[in-house]
Amino acid sequence: MVEPVPLSERITLYFDGSCKENRNVTHETPAGWGLVVVRGDAGLGRGDGEIIEERSGLVITDPAAEGWLGAEVGSNNTAELSSLAHALRWLLAEGGDAPVTLRGDSQYALNIATGDWRAKANRELAARVQDLWAEVGMLREIEGEHIRAHRGHRWNERADHLAWRACIGENPLPLQFWKPGKR
Repeated sequence: MVEPVPLSERITLYFDGSCKENRNVTHETPAGWGLVVVRGDAGLGRGDGEIIEERSGLVITDPAAEGWLGAEVGSNNTAELSSLAHALRWLLAEGGDAPVTLRGDSQYALNIATGDWRAKANRELAARVQDLWAEVGMLREIEGEHIRAHRGHRWNERADHLAWRACIGENPLPLQFWKPGKR
């Protein structure tokens, strides 16, 4: 029997994507992704635990560019999938075999990752996310959990802030100066 991971040691990854204008998107439409890695989060949205890493960036739509994951356009969906891909890549680089939870406000990204839904567009990105999910799943138990967007869940709001700031080309506010809900 596997010993449960104590709450103080449990790792949770919050991922989110953002797009400035999600209509008539092209490969030039800016979209950003954000990732918050938390140790000791109870999942209640109050900001329990400590952030051990934050990452964010633009969705890369140029197949010749370094870091391209398969996104054809910048959109909210490609940003959500890119964010989840970066979360899974973080888990692979981090190593370890303890169970983890990935929380995001995109049912689309979570259902694409698990193979419950099929992508109609950006299929290469969707396939990359599914491959990463399977690879991480061979190394450790992973659980995807949907949380409601913009409802004051502290770490989801932080991931949203990181994604939005990446999308508009601005640095995120340092945690001590940021308030939930502030993009």
